[in-house]
Amino acid sequence: MKKFLLIADDNEGILDILKTYVSKEGYNPIVARDGEETLLKFAEYQPVLILLDVLMPKKDGFTVCREIRQNSSVPIIMITAKGEDGDRIMGLDIGADDYIVKPFNPSEVMARVRAVLRRLDISEEQSGDVIHYPGLVISLSDYEVQIEGRPVSLTKKELELLWVLASNPGKVFSRDNLLNSVWGYEYFGDARTVDTHIKRLRSKMNIPDKLPWDIKTIWGVGYKFESQSR
Repeated sequence: MKKFLLIADDNEGILDILKTYVSKEGYNPIVARDGEETLLKFAEYQPVLILLDVLMPKKDGFTVCREIRQNSSVPIIMITAKGEDGDRIMGLDIGADDYIVKPFNPSEVMARVRAVLRRLDISEEQSGDVIHYPGLVISLSDYEVQIEGRPVSLTKKELELLWVLASNPGKVFSRDNLLNSVWGYEYFGDARTVDTHIKRLRSKMNIPDKLPWDIKTIWGVGYKFESQSR
């Protein structure tokens, strides 16, 4: 069965380089040169991963990512010439799995592709796993979270972060621990990625005070899932 990998960029030189490296990894490269074509190619080929440039004609990468995330959790690595934290955080906020800044080393891009797909394989192997706390259900197989029966819409990374913490109640994780556990050792981001995801996770969960568990900040160290029920 063919595995397609979609490369979306309006720079022909970058497309040619990435196509070569993607082919060497054993994937069939599919290219798109603007945002609208990206959405069409995504729907047609159902790729295993998307390398998505931010600055594209017709629809930018942020818009494309948002539209894809409405009905798909396909891994997305955003690529851009902009290195500002605001752009990186926006990409993660809207559901991107990773973020890389131009100019880049193609080998580094493929290392990130391997890391993202490896994490996806691990998640699929853990199918059927469910964590229960009073008023909380986390299903890794279905990527669903409920608080007192209320569904909570989380991105893939937010749910995996919650899963790691809730699987180890009382254990303090440093930011580097969480980066390694959730994003993988080959992730090239920084600790602020964890802080951003924790902040968004707390906001979405809106944990009622009456529940006997919480995500606690350990100042100067990191985070832990604190529960009085275990």
